[in-house]
Amino acid sequence: MSIEQDVAGEFILGGQASTIHPHGQGLINDTYVVTTDTGRQAILQRINRHVFPHPEHIMENLRVLTEHVRRGIVTGNTAGRKLRLPEILKTRHGKDFAIDTEGGFWRAQEFIGHTCTLEGISDIAQAEEVGFALGRFHALIHDLDPARLHQTLPGFHDAPGYFARFLRASAQPRQTGASRELLHGLSFVESRWSLTRVLEQARREGKLATRPIHGDTKLNNFLFDTQTGKAVSLIDLDTVQPGLIHYDIGDCLRSCANRAGESPGDIASVHFDLDIGRAILKRYLTETRGFLTRFDHDYIYDAIRLIPFELGMRFLTDHLEADHYFKTEWAGQNLHRALVQFRLTASIEANERSLKMLIADLTAV
Repeated sequence: MSIEQDVAGEFILGGQASTIHPHGQGLINDTYVVTTDTGRQAILQRINRHVFPHPEHIMENLRVLTEHVRRGIVTGNTAGRKLRLPEILKTRHGKDFAIDTEGGFWRAQEFIGHTCTLEGISDIAQAEEVGFALGRFHALIHDLDPARLHQTLPGFHDAPGYFARFLRASAQPRQTGASRELLHGLSFVESRWSLTRVLEQARREGKLATRPIHGDTKLNNFLFDTQTGKAVSLIDLDTVQPGLIHYDIGDCLRSCANRAGESPGDIASVHFDLDIGRAILKRYLTETRGFLTRFDHDYIYDAIRLIPFELGMRFLTDHLEADHYFKTEWAGQNLHRALVQFRLTASIEANERSLKMLIADLTAV
């Protein structure tokens, strides 16, 4: 019996596990879909302890989050369409996680049926649905005290910290020589290091508030109803923690407004799609107009520019450190991923005036 089969038997899944298959394309955790003999399905996931040093904090955050959202729905603090969060499934001993014989940390969650994820945005309606889901998620949790949440990834979105690590990692290649692609990546980061300070400086100055955030709002973490095409859920809540909602906004636009994807064969195909960006932001700002401030609006462009740059810097650093953080399928993949994000950053910079005008129009009173 495999470890996955053994662990699946620890959880109350509505039947006995009959099949277990790998699920999704996550770069961090190992995820499986379990089908039981009754036909019910569940998501079974092994949390990467190297990335999440205290996985129990993830589960504590999920309990706080789901209870807050449930209370808001019961008391009528939300209106209109609902956004569904996956239910946490208990073990036979009443816990919400299990430890395998090798020390692996596992959790199980509801499988939301009749849904799918998207590899790319194909039309404006899908972009609007992404904006709705992210905006509704922030609206549901904006009044949750961030002090009640753990930092599941200490230093996550600490752009100055990422830059410091990049400098340490990049010292060796500059002594021994590097490829043209690597030299371009090194130069790109070094010429834009000041970007890393913008959002955190605004937080220190009191312009931006610490709030609960999702932390990983890439496109394939949005679930769409297979019949209606509507967004019904936002999943992969491991990185829910205190932060700046601008990180979520920037990461969402980074993922969705680049039609070429994160690993295109031709990096030259990467660009920021203004129409997709407009559709996402328009719907997002409609959902969040009740609590976002003028300063929040002022820093949206900076977030859109920073997050692809930050991720590219992280990919590049991991490449320099022998790929121990992000999973890779071939040598040099993290360098390729970094160059994609830098190309996207450059495209955003080329559209700075248009993006700022768009944001100003959408946030005008």
